[in-house]
Amino acid sequence: MVRENEYVQYLEKIYPNLDVQTAYVNDIGQNNDVLILNENIVFRFPKYKEGIAKLIAETKLLEKIQNYVSLSIPCPSYQHFQPMEPREVFSGYHKINGEPFWNTTFFQLSEEEQSTSAAQLANFLKELHSIPVSEISSILKGNTADIYSEIESLYFQLKENLFSYMKESARQDVSQSFEAYLSDNSHFTFQPCLIHGDFGMTNILYDGEKKRISGIIDFGGAGIGDPAYDFAGLLSSYGSHFLEGFSSLYPNFNQAMDRMNFYRSTFALQEALFGLRNNDRKAFEQGIKDYI
Repeated sequence: MVRENEYVQYLEKIYPNLDVQTAYVNDIGQNNDVLILNENIVFRFPKYKEGIAKLIAETKLLEKIQNYVSLSIPCPSYQHFQPMEPREVFSGYHKINGEPFWNTTFFQLSEEEQSTSAAQLANFLKELHSIPVSEISSILKGNTADIYSEIESLYFQLKENLFSYMKESARQDVSQSFEAYLSDNSHFTFQPCLIHGDFGMTNILYDGEKKRISGIIDFGGAGIGDPAYDFAGLLSSYGSHFLEGFSSLYPNFNQAMDRMNFYRSTFALQEALFGLRNNDRKAFEQGIKDYI
């Protein structure tokens, strides 16, 4: 309860009229402490210095795109950005009904319910990816798309930081995958767009009573990038069967499949890299386990 009490006292100083009945910290967030107040207000406090600018940009982005998407997304009613220190900066919004759309939940649904969920998410991504870049470029300044350089940089970081932990065959496989991908110009001819950037189970909310997706949260990884990256999040979460209907729901989806599969192959190592940099042993071990 220590963290809860500290956060509540801090919030009450900034919002004296906030009537706090209950509070608890949800440890599901990798980059933020998530405080649930009165069961219906969600406050996010960055854990790391580099997360502060991301939260500020995310808050401004959410305000900008509210009217572009049909699924519920956070509407940041509470904001505090000074001093710019971890666990002092925060953004808060009224909770969206639903629970994380775990793959265990997905696999228990009927075929019809699975198809409905897939159609909802395909439509959401079509809406999100169609938002004019000119509308949000000033908010995401410095977060423009140079996908080739980003992948090249990730490859360099993996070699510098993770290869020493990996078995030789894994290093060879990763090197071959990255070098083959980077050498094919067809992987870089897509139109960059606004992407969610972390489109997986914990950030997709599902209403079990209505049997529908109820909202999308955590836009901290949003930026101008490759739409296939968001598809890769779904592939990683629910498997290829979930995406079978996307070709008829999302324009030119089939052209993104090679890119989607490549991005999916990098996720575990990105988690290991995150864990190593932020002294998060659990994330490191989870990401590296299949490579050692």
